[in-house]
Order: sequence, then C-alpha cells, then structure tokens
Amino acid sequence: MVIAHPDDEAFGLGAVIDRLVAGGAGVHILCYTHGGASTVNETGADLSAARARELRDASAELGAASVTLLDYPDGRLAGIPAEELAAHAARTAEHCQAAGLLVFDSSGITGHPDHQAATAAGVRAAAAAGLPVLAWALPATVAATLRKETGQPFAGLPAGEVDLCIRVDRDRQRAAALLHTTQISPTAVLWRRLQLMGDCEDLRWLLPAGGPVPAEEDGHHGDAISRYAKRT
Repeated sequence: MVIAHPDDEAFGLGAVIDRLVAGGAGVHILCYTHGGASTVNETGADLSAARARELRDASAELGAASVTLLDYPDGRLAGIPAEELAAHAARTAEHCQAAGLLVFDSSGITGHPDHQAATAAGVRAAAAAGLPVLAWALPATVAATLRKETGQPFAGLPAGEVDLCIRVDRDRQRAAALLHTTQISPTAVLWRRLQLMGDCEDLRWLLPAGGPVPAEEDGHHGDAISRYAKRT
C-alpha cells in the first residue's frame, strides 16, 4: 500500500486493509511523509515524532505486516521527481514480493496534491513491474454530501466507474483511527464519512489485475476482493 501521510492508512483505507488481512493478505505500508505540516494537532505534540508512532500503532491494529516511513516534506510531494518517489514504491513492492498495490484514487479523494503524488508513484512503479493497482474511492453521492457539509473538495466516482463495491467491517478501522490521537476528534469529518459509507467501500482498478471483474447478483464483489487479498 502506498500513501502520503500517517492516518491515510486508517482514515482512508482502514476497512479495506482489514478486509484484505482477513482474506489472508500480508499488507505492507509505504508512507512518504511524517505528516508534520498538518494543521490539526489535538494534543499539542511534536507532530513529526507523534505521527510516526501513531502510524505504527494504527497499522498494527489493522494487522499490517510492515510499515516503511520515509521523510519527504509534508505538503510538497508533488515537487519531488516522480521517478524518485516511484523508485521507493518499486523497492518496497519487490522486497515484499507484492502481487499488487493499493492506493487512494487518482483524485486524491480530498484533492490533496500529496495524495495524488503518492498514487502516481504507486502506479508508475506498478506499471514498470507489471503489477495491478487497486484504488480506494468515494461514491460521487457521498463526495457531494461531504463537499456541501464541509466545504472541502472531496471527489468521488459515479457508479459506472466503480469496479468493486465490497462489504466491510468498520470496527478495526475505527479503533485504528482513534490511535491517531493528534489528528482525531469527536467532530472529525471521518466519522460523518463512515456514517455515509455504511458497510461498503468502492474500489477501482487503476491498473487492472487482468480480465473483467465478474458482477455478483447483489452488486457487490466479495469474492473478487478475497481473490485479490490472497494474491497481495
């Protein structure tokens, strides 16, 4: 998994990671920054050090097999050469013998340039290695509600662009999110997003795993994500 900041693994991808781990996958997390430029600091801690600890603790809660935390400047990933960022993703994938990469959707979900740069790095590395890339996305309706309620530039996908809609259990995601003590509060937008999403997550292939994804009768793809989990 390739992400930009500590808490991306829990706030964004937590339920998907939990589903993959439950399916037998070894999920390895590559995070490019310590998140020291965050404008949120609920505890008044030294963010760079505190968020590194939070990433390790939350990743352990989610059952991740390993965490690699780099020290690129938070908020400035888009200014780093794309091939340099991709090289880190490629080395991590090779070291972990990855069968695929998991990223945020190319919109960055919130439009954050760091999210977009991390995703682009993952896609670039995967393309060179011949690996599939699965991206986490928001439904367009959920993104529109969040934009209206928060004024933040959430981006979503219409149903026709979603490849997998999977059932998830949010318990571990919520527990992992609470471990990001510098970043989480009772009024955090995360809780509203999880309420809107319910027990489903939308995913799409940025680089396909090969062949069409078979539709199931209820519109969900539990078997498909389980097959991916066993290969990741």
